[in-house]
Amino acid sequence: MKRFLMIAVAMMPLMLMAQAKIGIVNSQQIFDLMPEKVAAEAQLKALSDRYHAEYELLKGEFDKKYADYQTVAADASMPETIKERRVQELQESDKKMRDFERKAADDIAARRAALTRPITDKLQAAIRTAGQQGSFDLVLDTAVTPVAYTGPATIDITPMVKSLLGLD
Repeated sequence: MKRFLMIAVAMMPLMLMAQAKIGIVNSQQIFDLMPEKVAAEAQLKALSDRYHAEYELLKGEFDKKYADYQTVAADASMPETIKERRVQELQESDKKMRDFERKAADDIAARRAALTRPITDKLQAAIRTAGQQGSFDLVLDTAVTPVAYTGPATIDITPMVKSLLGLD
């Protein structure tokens, strides 16, 4: 009798899982279809292009200073103090470029997060709605968590989510 109870208790989670209604969704596939994503990408490209143009100006200044330094360094009659000042100018210009590059990358990343947050929130809300409408106990996102196998009882709710978002 004791053995029977232990087996019954051990089998309980398996019996519960057999009754669970499980859905899968590919959020990345849906995200890529959303028109808001295209608009966000356009804004990010414009911002990136502006930063790239400014970086090219900084690089042009650096290249000019480097060419001037090479001329000064090749002149044996040039005092060492002037050569040292030119090296220092080069180092400062290089630091300015690296700082700008880092700040630009940080700004672009922050802007990307700000632009994509509402889109992902909208997508997650649609996934929740589809899960509730379909009375699913569990919905797995195959874009985030790879699923090695799904049985015939698993339902792909990607089309349902697309429909809720008007992406049919």
